[in-house]
Amino acid sequence: MDYQAKKPALPEDHPFTNLFLHWYWTSTTASIHPDYAWYVHLEGARMFYGQKTREALFWPVRGRGNGILAATGQQFCFNEYGEKIDPAGTGQDGESALGAPWPTPRFTEQDGTVLDRLTGLYWLQDTDLCQGPVNWQQALEAVRRFAEHSTYKDWRLPTINELESLVDADHHSPALPQGHPFTALQEGYWSSTTSFFETDWAWVLYMIKGACGVGYKPGRTFFVWPVRT
Repeated sequence: MDYQAKKPALPEDHPFTNLFLHWYWTSTTASIHPDYAWYVHLEGARMFYGQKTREALFWPVRGRGNGILAATGQQFCFNEYGEKIDPAGTGQDGESALGAPWPTPRFTEQDGTVLDRLTGLYWLQDTDLCQGPVNWQQALEAVRRFAEHSTYKDWRLPTINELESLVDADHHSPALPQGHPFTALQEGYWSSTTSFFETDWAWVLYMIKGACGVGYKPGRTFFVWPVRT
């Protein structure tokens, strides 16, 4: 997905043919509803989940990604009714478990910050910087003020890819790895990434589900969770 493109949300020089501006299935079950699976809409890059019995497009892939993409964390396989099944031969995410493996332990904490050893990013342990929902511009300004008065000056609002990197596709409510050290978790978090499909909206991570959606920038609807490199 290219977040600076739409219709389709792919890099400008992509070589693909027969593209449809519709939902494309993934092999990853939505843990919050195991009879649903994750899919991506090629029109604007939106990610959500749909009932496995409905129709959507599919786009085959092969290879292992050369360690660029991390594993999703999904360990089990489920049929279209949400029942756990033998993974052998399913072709599901829970069978292949492809992607760079997670370090053990994944997180280390010190002085109110948490290092994600998978990505090398540092997150605040308290995930609600503003003590309540704010609009997008307030989120950016709050993190800037926080950085000015912090020992480390590189705190910032995370990109949508950085937020999504925290998600464990095997869990929900929150969609984070089991045993994570974070506190004050909220339902949704602003990213610094604008939606190119509608530029008065920005990308948001819905922490309960693990979904990537969008929020209207002027709305006081989402929370602030700073990150630093």
